Amino acid sequence: MEAQERLENLIRVLPDWFAANKRDLPWRADREPYHVWLSEIMLQQTRVEAVKGYYSRFLAALPDIPALAAADPELLHKLWEGLGYYSRVRNLQKAAQLILERHGGVFPRSWEQVRALPGIGDYSAGAICSICFEQPTPAVDGNVLRVLSRVLAEERCVDEPRVKRELTALLAACYPSPGAGTLTQALMELGATVCLPNGAPNCGLCPAGEFCLSREGELWRRRPVRAKKKPRRVEQRTVFVLRCDGALALRKRKSSGLLAGLWEFPNLPGHLEAQAALDLAAERGLRPRALERELERTHVFTHIQWDMRCFYLRCGAQAPGFTWVREEELDSRCALPTAFRMFREAMEPGRDGRPPSPENNSL
Repeated sequence: MEAQERLENLIRVLPDWFAANKRDLPWRADREPYHVWLSEIMLQQTRVEAVKGYYSRFLAALPDIPALAAADPELLHKLWEGLGYYSRVRNLQKAAQLILERHGGVFPRSWEQVRALPGIGDYSAGAICSICFEQPTPAVDGNVLRVLSRVLAEERCVDEPRVKRELTALLAACYPSPGAGTLTQALMELGATVCLPNGAPNCGLCPAGEFCLSREGELWRRRPVRAKKKPRRVEQRTVFVLRCDGALALRKRKSSGLLAGLWEFPNLPGHLEAQAALDLAAERGLRPRALERELERTHVFTHIQWDMRCFYLRCGAQAPGFTWVREEELDSRCALPTAFRMFREAMEPGRDGRPPSPENNSL
């Protein structure tokens, strides 16, 4: 059986399997482009269960493209707080503004126009155009690549652009229209719930079992072939949680780079010892009264790991150079990425400072 025939068989069996097994997810309630677009951007590098609450809150606050385009950036960051990869929400707003400016507020329908919007790559454009407009544009991400590489027993590295393009072209050649939107979602669902990335796939539940080349002899253990990841750079940082008269010291990060434009607790490279931290606070005019706590945590970004040592200082003066924010205002209005939010949460009784959210990336 040739590769094309195997993919045609997969496409033939997936719609019925999807109808019987799909999860009830809020963004599947309709095919409104704004809703599908938002969900696809939120789901990048983020678990489905984590996204559900964010998705509902975001739409409640910003129900349409004009509302997103006009939103205060501080509100955007607060709605996104804990999801990570904050550039995604900034690109969402840039794209919304372009849709108003260039497309009269109507979400574009062609793949090329959708792909040209900020923050939208080949995968997201394919997902939106197939799900919303029934166009035969595959959405090939890690989940779909895993399914294809196992069904076809692909021996090449799927991280190579040429291999990914060829697999996408094979899939596109037999993509149905109508039916494209259902197939796109079914492939995503199969990769997310059956053809799993870690541990054994649920081959007994897979509709492709009769023609999947990786099922026999547990070949799935060696598929897909992936490129070796580069080790993360490890950085040490010292963080200060400075409290004075019911307010906490914050500062804004630079408008570009890691965690761009977000609030943070004051911090610096390297690890200070307790006395050096107190001395530095005194030099900054904070008049430290007590070192209330010292806490160490690790936060992992995509390519960087921060080993963080945090000092909680009660201060006698609100020194200049910081933005002093009442604690209740911080919680309701200021977006702290998880790298810093976990130290805020450690101030609450019964909390150990470990982040409850799914975020492990905050670019």
